[in-house]
Amino acid sequence: MERALLDEIKPFYVMDVLERAKAMERDGVDVVHLEVGEPDFDMPESVKQAAIKALNEGHTHYTHSLGMIELREAIAADYAKRYGVTVDPEHIVVTNGTSPAIFLTFAALLEKGDEVIVSDPHYACYPNFIRLAGGEPRLVPTLEEDGFQFRAAAIRKAVTEKTRAVFLNSPSNPVGTLLPPERMKNVADIGLPVVSDEIYHGLVYGGQRDHTVLEFTKNCFVLNGFSKLYAMTGLRLGYLIAPEVHTRDLQKLCQNMFISPNSVSQWAGIAALTQCEEDVEQMKAIYDERRQYMVARLRDIGLGIAVEPFGAFYVFANAKKFGSDSYALAFDILEHAHVGVTPGTDFGQGGEGFIRFSYANSLENIERGLDRVERYLKTRMG
Repeated sequence: MERALLDEIKPFYVMDVLERAKAMERDGVDVVHLEVGEPDFDMPESVKQAAIKALNEGHTHYTHSLGMIELREAIAADYAKRYGVTVDPEHIVVTNGTSPAIFLTFAALLEKGDEVIVSDPHYACYPNFIRLAGGEPRLVPTLEEDGFQFRAAAIRKAVTEKTRAVFLNSPSNPVGTLLPPERMKNVADIGLPVVSDEIYHGLVYGGQRDHTVLEFTKNCFVLNGFSKLYAMTGLRLGYLIAPEVHTRDLQKLCQNMFISPNSVSQWAGIAALTQCEEDVEQMKAIYDERRQYMVARLRDIGLGIAVEPFGAFYVFANAKKFGSDSYALAFDILEHAHVGVTPGTDFGQGGEGFIRFSYANSLENIERGLDRVERYLKTRMG
């Protein structure tokens, strides 16, 4: 890989925060973690039992390079049930987590110098995946009062002869907001291939509903997985729904790079899709309680939240009145308040001045953490 390309890839700042927090904990400091986007729940019991059964029955060998047909059929059935869309299991590519699905998408879609339109702010790793595939991210600013979600008019203005796709993420990381369905349709109607990261689908609250881009176009690559909704981060199981014309290319990449997805995790994934509806509802109810508390409390503390987040497990708070350097502010909060938070600059220039808080932690810990942040900010403001 070219040295220049590696130099373009910036660190994942939330991991810098986490690693410093872990070092502090080793020295005996009590740190409250509101930085990491990982469910604090254990995976559902039926998922555990499915994995154990797979091990005991010897399902520990290579599978089909696209993933087990049983799992791909379960994914197709899930999209039909939730969204009323038809997905051919032969066009589903099961991967070892959703991150490989992102890389595979751009490896199949892009040639050197091609552009992908990405919102600013955005999930920190998106531009890096695009660059690794030889492309260039074309960042389009979004507005705080819009929940940092796209408008089609802004995308149209950014399109060039090199544009090959538009990247959507709803519910969004880092903001937790949803792209309204009419605006998603407007984006699809532009006619470019749409890459839709739907990893937080299902984690939606307050009577809101998430929509898949497949409701509006077949000219799309849908990214999803089991880490967030089913609390299965360590099992590394994701998938990609792709247009038929790209499936064989994606399969060849999988065969060469990964051989096949993890066999045991795939059996666990089938259990998640078919047996865990009640578990998911219980987790969602707890997340929603935390979400409502965190939004209200952050506003009371004096941090700005222009649009209430109804998805994922993040609150993206405007902290500009406390400083313009979110990286420095996040580390100052960690060192003096002993609370891990994510600097907004991790998510692009449009995130600077913001702090991302995760409510993937217990309500008790969230209360403790925000108490500390409030005391810290009062001291800072003098």
